[in-house]
Amino acid sequence: MALTKQRVQDKIEIVGKFKAIQLRYADQIVEDGNVISQSYHRDMVSCGDYAKADEHNVRAIADAVWTADLIAEFQATLPSEVVEEAPDEEAVEEASEEVVE
Repeated sequence: MALTKQRVQDKIEIVGKFKAIQLRYADQIVEDGNVISQSYHRDMVSCGDYAKADEHNVRAIADAVWTADLIAEFQATLPSEVVEEAPDEEAVEEASEEVVE
């Protein structure tokens, strides 16, 4: 009577306009070759995220469904990143003094 735990990639779906790859994993407890318990975990690979596609072993699917035009269209929908500088210590002290007074 040996118990083992395994994670199995049991479902792969292509979803949405930008062909995200949705993955379902089953975490299974197996006793003598029979699954006695399982739970599910999902993950998603966004259009153009080849590093994550490689990590989940779905690169061939990504290559088949993501065209350069589709990736460009998807990236155009993403908000541009705005990097705000952290306020310096003097500005924080001045602001806190104004609130106290």
